[in-house]
Amino acid sequence: MPELSQDQLSKARLRLWLKLLKSVNGIEAEIRRNLRDGHNTTLPRFDVMSALARFPEGLKMSDLSTFLKVSNGNVTGIVDKLTEEGLAERVAVPGDRRAQLARLTGKGRTAFEELALHHENWINGLLDGWSPEDIDALSSRLELVLNRQNEEDASHA
Repeated sequence: MPELSQDQLSKARLRLWLKLLKSVNGIEAEIRRNLRDGHNTTLPRFDVMSALARFPEGLKMSDLSTFLKVSNGNVTGIVDKLTEEGLAERVAVPGDRRAQLARLTGKGRTAFEELALHHENWINGLLDGWSPEDIDALSSRLELVLNRQNEEDASHA
């Protein structure tokens, strides 16, 4: 790439951002469609199940909402529905009468494992044609953005 002026570089970064945004929005729309049409579920529900699958011992509702970066109200409704369906359960936190842990049941873990396999296959299909070098290069560049965001989040905490 030829040497760019600061103005040209700024505009190139803006075009890059717009391409990233369009790509992510398109992928997310397809994931939402696949979850809805193929499994009669939603992306927020998948995200809650995914978080609970990562923490088999369970998460406090407040920790779950922090982990997912959404409000307590958003996760409460989803966990309530998962609990009604036997996919999750709430258990008391020893020593804290007000807090509850949410965790997947055996049935919930099995359902999530199936969803996760389909999800992985969808993503694999969407990104088919990317070489390992392409993946590593883009991943390392995106790490720069994520690290900067984490630094910003920490400075505002």
